[in-house]
Amino acid sequence: MEQISYTNANGQKIEFTHNPPYILQFIDEMGGPIADIQTQKSPYQDGNTFVDAVLEGKTLTIRVAIVGDSKQGRAHLLNILNPKLGIGVLEYKNGETIKQLECVIEQPPLFPTGQENRGIDFQQCLFTVYAPDPYWRDPLEVSRTLVAFAGTFSFPLRFPLRFGTRGDSEVITNTGDVTTPVKINIQGPVEVPQVINETTGQYIRANVNLFGGDILHIDTSKNHKRVEIYRGNSVINAFGHLDRMSDLWSLAPGDNVIKYSANRGRRDGAVSIAWHNRYLGI
Repeated sequence: MEQISYTNANGQKIEFTHNPPYILQFIDEMGGPIADIQTQKSPYQDGNTFVDAVLEGKTLTIRVAIVGDSKQGRAHLLNILNPKLGIGVLEYKNGETIKQLECVIEQPPLFPTGQENRGIDFQQCLFTVYAPDPYWRDPLEVSRTLVAFAGTFSFPLRFPLRFGTRGDSEVITNTGDVTTPVKINIQGPVEVPQVINETTGQYIRANVNLFGGDILHIDTSKNHKRVEIYRGNSVINAFGHLDRMSDLWSLAPGDNVIKYSANRGRRDGAVSIAWHNRYLGI
């Protein structure tokens, strides 16, 4: 059974289900967004050459019915569905399917008049949301940890004996429809850490020396790009320490081979990678 909720930037949440006081009647545009096809044309060329497909933001129209005290219900909706608050999160549920969309209220609630739209304990309502980033995502962030060294002891012991091998490579699967940015946390002490996406051939290398307790945080999303060192209570901007050929990469759809290396680091040093799988539609 379909139901949605909206949580605004202040953390206020409102739910629209099939039960009073806010009954969900209609939500559209659950499919993929419109693509702006980028092409180029050479002199005397028949047709065009495809370059890329850039997805536009998307608008969703939602219609609900307020059942009960419609005056109080209207005031509550207007308070939470306020476009001046900025980006909020729309969550869609239908059985086991749960997806989220970051969006802003585009059209605040409208309350049409007329006998068919308004009564003593009944009020129709219509509002729209706009998603600058058109991708639906899983509500839970996926996280993986790469360990710098993995032990090789097994019993009974066999010779020649190896004390440890580098265990710094992991296959990470993006189950979404499109590429997705990542958040990377690298824990010190470590010198010149590097995280490579061997599937895409891109890497991130920071020319820094992290001390014990330091954390290098990297966010590759377009709207929140950051490279920072957390040292005690201080946050240090570390963008300038990136190798000039570094690329703040994303996970490609499907399997990605991710490798972690460093010039020098503690034996049990590690890096964690987190992301949201993203989808064109539901």
